[in-house]
Amino acid sequence: MKLKGDQTTARAMNRRLILNLLRREGPRSRADIATVIGLSPAAVTFVVADLLEEGIVSEGKTVPGLTGRRPIPVDINYEHALAVGFKLMVDSVECVATDLATNPVAAMRVSLDGHDPHKVADLLASTVPELVKLAGRPDAKLAGIGISMPGVINHEQTACVRSYRFKWDNVPLASLVATRVHVPVWLEDDTNAYAIAQQLFGLGRQHRNMAVLAIGVGISCALVIDGKLYRGANGAAGKFGHTLYEENGRLCECGKRGCLMAYHSQISMLRRWREATGHEELGLPELSGALASGDATALALVADSGRALGTALANLVNITDPEVIVAGGEAVSLGDPFLTPLREALAARTFRTAPPLLPDWEDNSWARGAAALVTQKIFDFESSGGITDIASLASVMTAGSSSAA
Repeated sequence: MKLKGDQTTARAMNRRLILNLLRREGPRSRADIATVIGLSPAAVTFVVADLLEEGIVSEGKTVPGLTGRRPIPVDINYEHALAVGFKLMVDSVECVATDLATNPVAAMRVSLDGHDPHKVADLLASTVPELVKLAGRPDAKLAGIGISMPGVINHEQTACVRSYRFKWDNVPLASLVATRVHVPVWLEDDTNAYAIAQQLFGLGRQHRNMAVLAIGVGISCALVIDGKLYRGANGAAGKFGHTLYEENGRLCECGKRGCLMAYHSQISMLRRWREATGHEELGLPELSGALASGDATALALVADSGRALGTALANLVNITDPEVIVAGGEAVSLGDPFLTPLREALAARTFRTAPPLLPDWEDNSWARGAAALVTQKIFDFESSGGITDIASLASVMTAGSSSAA
């Protein structure tokens, strides 16, 4: 990090202020930007000139005025480059190519045959040109690749410190992929990546403090505090599903007993429903159908999980005081039979009025979160953790096409 008085750092800080204003509020004239942010018109002009030259912003049509020179709005050119996102799951990879606002332009899912790190890296690298081709932009600039997966991630070293589902310890996955595609690569815990996407362009866009709850195969809850993702001392913050639910209870994937996710993750709800009905073949579609038809066993089981998660979430809210809670993951698709008991339990146990819980369920949400790891660098020059053999993301975006071969 450069010294506070360094002009290059000052320019980078001004750049971040301007881009984030445009991200939140849309097109603005240079004069309007200077007024809102509190920068001098000259400082805004210098930064906007750089951004125009790089292609990251573009000028719109002049705004009609009564007299004098009409202001020209500038806005982010979200189609300037592509970002690729990979969401690793146990048996498949959700893949997406997005613009710089994480809007998908191509998506696919590929099977994951085993978890050997080098084979996984080969698969991801070979999928990149397929995504670019599917996007219909074979010559597009590739700003970078984001990879998300369940586990404890060393953000600075972009390595998976530990993943119980993949049985990985200290796997430098981002480096393995970067050596194959030669563009910047980021690696992050899947819920953290999802939270970044929600903060940049999702339901948390206008909030600086939020909790992002994920209920799927596991349970986790990422925290954005004062506009920054909180990772903790060892990259293990947010492992909400491993809080204690029942002493000496069910065995969890982490090897301990009684964890919250061993009872109330989407996978655990299905297991409990199968145990209650004696039908081992039942899955999420069948559970959703049973809820819609008013099946008493399904309704009681899902409501029980909703109440348990709402109660646990209230403890987190009382400690962290978020403005909103964004909820994603497969369990959110269960709808009101699950979310209403969750909200009621949350409201009954929070110290103050419970924050609104905003459900988000889209097919590409998680892969878009991975792509947001790339986009984040544009809006926060201090963010780190990307592995690349290129000097910086800005140089990639300025120099031209860097698509994978």
